[in-house]
Amino acid sequence: MPVGARVEAVLMDAAAVLARGRAMAETLMVDECVIRRRTGETNDDESGVVTPDYEQVYGGKCRIQQPTATAQEQESGQAALLLVRFELQVPMSVVGVAADDEVQVTASVHDPDLVGRRFVVRGLAHKTHATARRMQVEERTS
Repeated sequence: MPVGARVEAVLMDAAAVLARGRAMAETLMVDECVIRRRTGETNDDESGVVTPDYEQVYGGKCRIQQPTATAQEQESGQAALLLVRFELQVPMSVVGVAADDEVQVTASVHDPDLVGRRFVVRGLAHKTHATARRMQVEERTS
């Protein structure tokens, strides 16, 4: 078999394996979340209340993992915040997520305490043969 044909066969095999890996990764995404981006704010002239405006980037299946159970204390003015890092996994078809986007878990099959939790996207990861889109998210716990 010529070298070009062997390379093509390997690439086709890699694509098939990657497709199976992505399908398997999605079977583990039993939670649901919404990812949204702040686009501005609306001011109520009568009450003076400022309400943030958002655009939804993604809504659908996801998986939340906590690779390490460590937290980092951070001070913001007079308040002490405890920041906990998690990994959010969504299908590879999800595109356009950016740092500082907000994530809210809307449903969780195995951990009801996840529902309603809010995270902020802090780190994005990209690679050629990824089976899921993985991003580092942070939750403020206090």
